Parts: sequence; structure tokens; C-alpha cells
Amino acid sequence: MTKVNKVLFITQEIAPYVSDSEMALLGRNLPSAIQDKGREIRTFMPKWGNINERRNQLHEVIRLSGMNLIIDDTDHPLIIKVASIQSSRMQVYFIDNDDYFQNRMQACDENGNEYEDNDERAVFYARGVLETVKKLRWQPDIIHCHGWISALAPLYIKRAYCEEPSFRDSKVVYSLYDDDLHQTFDAGFANRVMMKGLTKKELAGIPSPVDFVTLSKLAIDYSDGVVQQSEHVNEEVLAYARQCGKPFLEYQADNFAEACNDFYDLVGGKDEE
Repeated sequence: MTKVNKVLFITQEIAPYVSDSEMALLGRNLPSAIQDKGREIRTFMPKWGNINERRNQLHEVIRLSGMNLIIDDTDHPLIIKVASIQSSRMQVYFIDNDDYFQNRMQACDENGNEYEDNDERAVFYARGVLETVKKLRWQPDIIHCHGWISALAPLYIKRAYCEEPSFRDSKVVYSLYDDDLHQTFDAGFANRVMMKGLTKKELAGIPSPVDFVTLSKLAIDYSDGVVQQSEHVNEEVLAYARQCGKPFLEYQADNFAEACNDFYDLVGGKDEE
């Protein structure tokens, strides 16, 4: 058996592209640390509208862009951009779209109001990452998801993309943070999530309306391992994760990258000989 070699990070925030936060700092430091341990990484985040493209030297990757993703019967062009964090020797891919990300902040607008189409943004982001990885012809052993905007990725990987060569053997890890989404999604959520490879029966099991707790449980259901990323996590979500019978990494105040590196091998089930 071989060691887990390739790790895909589907991340919500990465410093210095957005303001420092627990998630943004981890989004920068964890992939870098895992890369330093000899693993091959790819890192994705949304191209939030508050990211300064010129200052951060983002540029479009034409060969990866140009696809349309259909959400709720509407076409949305997928634009892929890339930049590098030189100090970390880390390349970051950005998922962009004029409707969902250009001139728009993260979960909330400048007045603190959460965008009504955040569920569509999560659909677009998760599918955009997976389609891009397919085009890269890259096969991650571990896929580590961070933040509400990545919460649909485990479902898509395990159902809609399960026969794709890039994801057929991938294991999914989902990290739990403080509640970072306070809205609920309406009864149309399942229709917006729907795509080829999913069945109405699978989506019918999702309670409605969908809130942060429901979204987190959905991500846990389709993951192979769960990480308590924040010291304080919603108690209902935390209890659900601990009782799901899957590998669970408790909160680590120190040496998190080392613990996570070992956790990848545990979840991947591929210990070195």
C-alpha cells in the first residue's frame, strides 16, 4: 500500500487574499505545511469580489475557463483564475463568475446582509472546483473541505462524480468551524443542488428549510472523516459528527498540521509499508 500523496483543499478563505480569520489563516498555512511534508497539493477558493486582482496578481487560465454550469435551468459561465503566494510556494486557483462573485463580498454584503443566493453560490463553487480538477486530470487521494461554501462538495464527490477517474478513489474530510452562516435556504434548495448523477430520492431526504446545522450534517453524511477545526463548534453538529462512526479529529490547539497530516493517512487507509 502506498502513502496518501495528493491532497485537494476546497477552501472558503485564504490569507492574504481576504482579511485574516481563523479559516483564512488556516487556508494559507495548512496546505503549505502539508506541501512541506512532501505531499502534492491543489488549493481552491472563491474569487470573492473584495479580492484585489491587480494587487494579488490574479490572471485567468483560459484553457480551464469557458464551461457553463447549469443551476436551476440557468447557464452560468465558469471562470478560473490563479495566483501564487510566493513566500509559501503555493499556487491558488480561484473560482469566478460574474453573477455570483464579481463585485460581491463573501457571505454578506457591506451592510451585513447575507446574499439570498448563497445556496446557488455554494452549488456553483463546489461544481466549479470539481470540473476544474477533472480538466487538470488530477486525482487527489484526500479532499479537505473548509467552510459553508464547500459543504456540498462531499455530496457531489460521492454521488455525481463518483465514477470520474479524478474522484473514484478519493476520500473526503470535512472541517467544522464556528457557525459562519446564519440564514436558511428555502424549499427550492434541492432543485438548485440537482445535477446529473443525483436522484430526487437522495435529495428528498434533506430537511427543508436548510440551515447551517442541516448543511453541516449533509457534509458529514458524505464525508469519510471529520475535523473539529474551531474550539467552539455548534453542539448539535459536533455531537452528530462524533456519533457518525467516522474518523474524527478533535480540536488541536497546537501542532494542527502534524495531526492533520496523520489524519489524512488514517482516513485514506493507506499506511506506508
